[in-house]
Amino acid sequence: MRQFRPVQPPTLQRASTQNAYHYQEYMPSKCLVNDIACYWTSEYDGKGIAPTSRVIPDGCVDIIFNLGATSYQKGAFLTGLMRTYEVIPLTEPQSLIGIRFYAEGAARFLRYPIVMINGHHPNLEDIWGKEADEVIEGLLEASDTSERLAFLERELIKRLWMDNPADQLLLTSMNYLYEYRGNLSVAALAEKVNYSERSLRRTFQQQLGMSPKELGRIIQFQGLLQMLSKGTCTSFTDAALQCGYYDQSHLIKSFHTFYGVAPSKIVSPDRAN
Repeated sequence: MRQFRPVQPPTLQRASTQNAYHYQEYMPSKCLVNDIACYWTSEYDGKGIAPTSRVIPDGCVDIIFNLGATSYQKGAFLTGLMRTYEVIPLTEPQSLIGIRFYAEGAARFLRYPIVMINGHHPNLEDIWGKEADEVIEGLLEASDTSERLAFLERELIKRLWMDNPADQLLLTSMNYLYEYRGNLSVAALAEKVNYSERSLRRTFQQQLGMSPKELGRIIQFQGLLQMLSKGTCTSFTDAALQCGYYDQSHLIKSFHTFYGVAPSKIVSPDRAN
């Protein structure tokens, strides 16, 4: 089972004083756990003070189903790899369900290299054709979240067995980045996979549209957030050191780039040191 588990802000900021916005994650089955980080739901009832949804880079790609869409064409879209955070104001009621794919395995299900999705939000119909409409219809017919997740699992498993395996160089390289929490230089990574640095960079750019170094920084930052969310370290400083943040300015820069706030905004005072 994969050790790297990306974290999004709602898992660090669980409390909602307005009780108007709810975010929940669900684990996939064992046969999909190496390809899918989680399923998730996002609900906002439109009442009270309108909250904001902060989304941060996590090295993953999502299919997002909008259960309140006015048409099948607008009922599902994709998001590619993010380089920085985004803050989305919630001005209307919403009911979303998402599939969060690990970057190296997403192409197995989407049939397109991730590089073609980055920077865009294509409709799922553009990727899956009429099959997308059938999936959206199945989700709308399901009576609750449990039924929707079971339906998505069946659809994804069908595609898992039909599609070709992921690029082996990319898969092996990503496994090393996860193992070392992103703390591998391109030279060290190239040595481990027994390929040239040039070949490694070319594979990442062609498949993901992002360099190994840039993706490594995101995985490093996500590793820190994962430790904070689990509470596995006695202090924030210990967690930062274990994730390779030996320079405070480097740490603060990563927070501002990937999260959009200073560490003090999400770390409680009693865990800061």
